[in-house]
Order: sequence, then structure tokens, then C-alpha cells
Amino acid sequence: MPGSLKLDERDGIWYAVGTFNGKRIRKSLKTREQERAKEQLAHFEATLWKRHNFGESAVRTFEEAALSYLQQGGEGRYVPKVLKHFKGRAVGSIMPAEIRGAALTLYPHANAATRNRQVITPARSVINHAHDLGWCGPIKVKQFDVPRSTKNKPVNDDWMQKFLAESDKSGLPHLSACVMFMQQTGARVSEAINLVGQYVDVSARVAMLEKTKTDEWSPRYLTAELIVRMAALGLEKDKRVFGYTDRQAVNRRIKAVCKRAKIEPRSSHAAGRHTFATEAINGGAKIKEAMDAGGWKSAALFMQTYVHSEEAGRNVAGIFDRKAGLFDANSVQSIKQKRVRFGKQKGKS
Repeated sequence: MPGSLKLDERDGIWYAVGTFNGKRIRKSLKTREQERAKEQLAHFEATLWKRHNFGESAVRTFEEAALSYLQQGGEGRYVPKVLKHFKGRAVGSIMPAEIRGAALTLYPHANAATRNRQVITPARSVINHAHDLGWCGPIKVKQFDVPRSTKNKPVNDDWMQKFLAESDKSGLPHLSACVMFMQQTGARVSEAINLVGQYVDVSARVAMLEKTKTDEWSPRYLTAELIVRMAALGLEKDKRVFGYTDRQAVNRRIKAVCKRAKIEPRSSHAAGRHTFATEAINGGAKIKEAMDAGGWKSAALFMQTYVHSEEAGRNVAGIFDRKAGLFDANSVQSIKQKRVRFGKQKGKS
């Protein structure tokens, strides 16, 4: 018999005391009412028995796992809504299909990417954190298929040259420098507009970004042309380098310049982060190098969302060409073809 507990009052507060499974227990029931204390004692004893018979996974709740996850630095932006949905559930009892179902329930009109980001990722992270604590088994949850977006197609050199020329002509050096900064560093527009003068080292050609999605600082290394443009704006302490305070204002200016330059309008994200990733990989940078330079954490997200390779087939064919080396085209063309059958032809028996 593992043991039993009884009520004990001290200074008006009721406690559960006794031994269970060889361990001495004295736990405050946090109530001054005896009837309430009896209910709390019964619930506490039931929990102890369940843990004894079925293990931690039977008694540890999703709320406990989420609290521990957040206390240890987990991303908490989307946890509250998921927590409310699974409130009271033993963390080990939640199945992958239930998490996908929760995504559909919580966000019935959202797209697949939103459901993945705001339900599947936080729920999976909390449960796998509980697994690390020994409270339950690990979990794998199939994400919703996200069609590859074309709205953030990267810009090419011709687009950038025409954009900068028109922006400079229009007397918008802050916009020119901002767009070039995003394109060459992979910075988000929110990170770019929050950059202030003291975090730009002109001699070292380095800018330090305060990451909007983490609490970290991220160095970005600047090209010669970019640092000249930024220095020309006047770098002052606590003053925004590019002047803008609203990311929508940046996008409105970009759209207006595109119209005057008679080029396809693109968002700051397309001209910046997407173009940076694509140019880095197409230019020969290793995936890890490009991710570190642009501040990406997930290789899957980086490759699936940000890297656009329109010349993929041509580039791969070029690899085989270089491997094969030179060949005699005349000898290939002069091969005599034997008469062979290629299978039944339509209309012939």
C-alpha cells in the first residue's frame, strides 16, 4: 500500500500531510475552509494514485508543460490561445490529429501557414518540452500543406538599378538606402526602420540589428556602396538611420517609385529578404552561411519560403556539362541509327 494522507490545520490553513510511496508529504491546500480542504485533499490523493499507477503522463497537464516551456525561454506569442483550447488535458493524452483539429477550430478561416505557425508549432513545442522533462512521449504533427507563394518573388538587378535611379532622382536617398540595406542584409523592414545611428560602425562596415522576433542582436555586414549611402544620411545617436517610423510608409514609397520608374511594384519583403536569400544561394553561398548572414533559424523555412531559383534546371545542366567536359559533336551526329521499333503507334495494328 503506497500510503494515505490526512488533513492538518495550522494557523488557519489546511494541509495535506502523511506519507505516500515511502515519501513524506506536507502540502498546503491553500484554503481556510474545511469542506474545500476535503475536496482538495481528495483531488490531490487521486493525482498521486494516478501518477503511481500510470506515470507522469497521466497527471501532468498541458498548462504545466506550457508554463515550464515559457519559463525556460520558449516562444510564447501564440501559446495562450492553444493553452485555452487544451486546458485541463493531460499533456501525454493529446494526439497529433487533435492538434490539427484545434488549428481548424481556432482559425476556421485562416490559411495553412497561419494554422501551422499559430497552433501546430506552439502545441508541438510545448509537448516536446514536456517530453524533455520526462512527462510524456515526443510528438510529431503533420503540418498543413502551404502552397508556395509567388507574391514575394525576388527582384533582379535590372529592377534594382531602375528603382534606385528613380528613387535618387526623386530626392529619396533614405528610401534608396533602406531598400538596398534590406536587399543586401536580409533585414526585415521593421528591423531596418528601427536601426539608429549608434549601432552603425562605418569603419568596420557593420550594423547591429535588434531582432524583432527574438531578444538577440544580429550583426549585418555592409557593402562599400551601402555604407557610403548610409553615412551620407547622417548617422546620429538615437536617430533612425533611414528616417521612417512606419513600415507601411516604406511600402507606400516603394510602390510610388515603382510606378514612376515603370517597373513591377514589389513589397519591401520581396525586394529585401526574399531577394537577399535568392541572391546569396545563387551566388554560391552555402545554406548555413546565407542563413547566418540573414538571421534565419530554420533551414526548412529558409529553403521553402525564401529561396527562389528560376535557373535551377539550367544550373544543374551546367554542372553535368562541366563534369563531362569537351566532346566531339560531329562523332555524335554521325552515329548511324538502326531500324528499331519504339512500341505500337497509334492508328496501326
